[in-house]
Amino acid sequence: MLQLILGGARSGKSRLAEKLASDSHLAVTYIATSQPLDGEMNQRVAHHRARRPADWALIEEPLELARVLRESAGAECCVLVDCLTLWLTNLLMLDDAERLAAEREALIDCLAALPGEIIFVSNETGMGVVPLGELTRRYVDEAGWLHQALAERCQRVVLTVAGLPLTLKGPAL
Repeated sequence: MLQLILGGARSGKSRLAEKLASDSHLAVTYIATSQPLDGEMNQRVAHHRARRPADWALIEEPLELARVLRESAGAECCVLVDCLTLWLTNLLMLDDAERLAAEREALIDCLAALPGEIIFVSNETGMGVVPLGELTRRYVDEAGWLHQALAERCQRVVLTVAGLPLTLKGPAL
């Protein structure tokens, strides 16, 4: 099953995804897309690490998500990707539109062939004010298009607000 968990900052989306992964009773591989480049991000990463069970495998991959998913997914596995908007940011910061398009297309194209459980976590950014600045507007646009493409292919899509899941598509939680 492919699942997409959306929500704002501190909405509870990662906690929900981690609970779903634990409840799957499968071997879990956690794919972290962040690049902790400053002290604040290092603290966020440490918080996430402390929350995860010690027996979960960890892969840190900021760019080549489709490749890592193809290598990690399996019939008896649950793969949790946290988070797609950090992955998107990493690609946008390369300032290489062709690379962004190729990685996005590779991700979308590999989804149908992935075995096992796959849980994606991403920040919903399209519910606020229109941001100032070209790069920020592009980020919001790209995130929205990515979420739409993933939601179309996922069997379950959940919006998390204040720690509460609202199922938008698929079986209720």
